[in-house]
Amino acid sequence: MGVDFNHLIELIPDINTAFLQTIYMIAISLVIAIVIGLPVGILLYVTDKGLFLQNRSVQVIMGFLVNLIRSIPFIILLVALIPLTNLIVGTTIGPSAASVSLSVAAIPFFARIVETALREIDKGVIEAAIAAGATPWMIIKDVLLLEARSGIISGITLTLISLIGFSAMAGTVGGGGIGDLAIRFGYYRYDNTIMIATVVILIVLVQFVQLLGDFVAKAVDKRK
Repeated sequence: MGVDFNHLIELIPDINTAFLQTIYMIAISLVIAIVIGLPVGILLYVTDKGLFLQNRSVQVIMGFLVNLIRSIPFIILLVALIPLTNLIVGTTIGPSAASVSLSVAAIPFFARIVETALREIDKGVIEAAIAAGATPWMIIKDVLLLEARSGIISGITLTLISLIGFSAMAGTVGGGGIGDLAIRFGYYRYDNTIMIATVVILIVLVQFVQLLGDFVAKAVDKRK
């Protein structure tokens, strides 16, 4: 199995389009995951037993919903969300359509990471803030998010890497992007060149995201 470089050059426009579609999908999904997943993760933490917004009902309901979505394999989630996808974007194929399923999968994933990062905070810091008369919003903004920022950034990195893998899977059902290119050209046409090229692109993209995420997480970690 080798690479035909002349053939690869001919496919550059298709590869470029697929790459941009992948970036588009994961960018939209990551933003939605952060905007919704961050508050959900915070809520999962602060409503837990012994915390300043303890609420058993909210904790159980939110936890159940998060675990429910996370337990569904992504390929099944893609199919299950077809009606919702069609309702939101008016189509079930293409990168915009795939972004719906990617977002739904990423929100609970990131929420649990945020919750885990918050649980690593020394509760003495929270108790000190409460004793000083800080409001719940002040504790969340000035204590929780500040103390857990390194872990949250690492969570964003992990979520982004997962989205890259999920976006490739979305290509199997016409979601566009690198995965779609690999399926249409590499798998169906037995094109080894495009298969190798897409794998290399995904590897490089993941490595870049991981290195950048690690660098930023260490830069904001006040413990180091």
